[in-house]
Amino acid sequence: MSEESVSQQGGAGARPQGLLQQMEELMAALNADLSALDADLQSAGGAGRPNGEERPDS
Repeated sequence: MSEESVSQQGGAGARPQGLLQQMEELMAALNADLSALDADLQSAGGAGRPNGEERPDS
C-alpha cells in the first residue's frame, strides 16, 4: 500500500504509520551516508584525527 493511499483513507492509524515509514527511510539514508563517510575516512588512513583518537598500527 502506498503512502498516498494510506493518507487518503484517513483514520487514526494512517498518519503515524506514514511518519514511521518516513523515519525508517531517513535513518536508512543516514546510515548509508555515515557508512560512505567512514569508508572515505578509512581510505584516507585516518588523516585529520584529533590527538588521542589515533589507532595503533599493530
